[in-house]
Amino acid sequence: MGALLEVILPIFLVLGFGYLATWRGLFSDASVDGLMQFTQTFALPMLLFRAISTLDLAQNFDPRLLLTYYTGAVAGFLAGIFGARLLFGRKWEDCVAIGFVCLFSNTLMLGIPITERAYGTQALAGNYAIISIHAPFCYALGITVMELVRHRGGGIRKTATHVVRAMFRNSLVIGISLGLAVNLTGLVLPKVLTDAMDMLVRAAVPAALFGLGGILYRYRPEGDLRVIAWACAVSLLLHPAVTWGMGSALRLNPAQFRSAVVTASVAPGVNAYLFANMYGVAKRVAASTVLISTGLAIFTVWLWLTALG
Repeated sequence: MGALLEVILPIFLVLGFGYLATWRGLFSDASVDGLMQFTQTFALPMLLFRAISTLDLAQNFDPRLLLTYYTGAVAGFLAGIFGARLLFGRKWEDCVAIGFVCLFSNTLMLGIPITERAYGTQALAGNYAIISIHAPFCYALGITVMELVRHRGGGIRKTATHVVRAMFRNSLVIGISLGLAVNLTGLVLPKVLTDAMDMLVRAAVPAALFGLGGILYRYRPEGDLRVIAWACAVSLLLHPAVTWGMGSALRLNPAQFRSAVVTASVAPGVNAYLFANMYGVAKRVAASTVLISTGLAIFTVWLWLTALG
């Protein structure tokens, strides 16, 4: 119960304040859009830039950690696709969008604050290693499979172009790429600049959580509830379970193991809906899954934290 009260509820209360303020008309839709544009275009990319630029790559980029997390993520992606197809008879384009929902966990807005509150700031190195390739990996996989499905195996050059454009128009990917460039070159930034960046970074997570609450207010539960239930189960249970099994088999150290499992256990992020909206397929299922799984994550993340001890 301590983990629920001390770690999880404060995070979801901030999110809930955003939901309530939007619902009661105290925070307009335009304000929500502006806040989310600020966090996703500036504050969160800056957070990733600062984290990746100062990360000890040799120590924290353990292939076992990445294999552990992304085996669970790909298992979720495949379970989402083939579950939607074989169990619910959805068309293939819908299936890929539903698979993307099960692939794209909310690693930034939920994974980081939950890990930080549970285990401290020093425990975030594993999270940042995972996040550093999260958006590029997920978008590359999702867009590639969607384009192959849409063109039924044709247009390889066109598919590759779509993948590269989508990734490098993403502000999170830009922040990660610049952070890696600074890290690898050993460039020393002026302290006055890093101090200003850190002020922006401190606003990133709470502002993003509040804005996410406003975004979720728009996502009314609609669509096939059986498909939504499947996507929620895959995201909140299967993904972290596979990650747990892989981490145990590969003998991750405790800090890496916690980062991988907690990151895998959180609900899908808003990007899951944006992906469905980009292709105009399974939008109601994606939106409803983001909303419902975020609420359910209060309890499922508590269970995973309890199991981690």
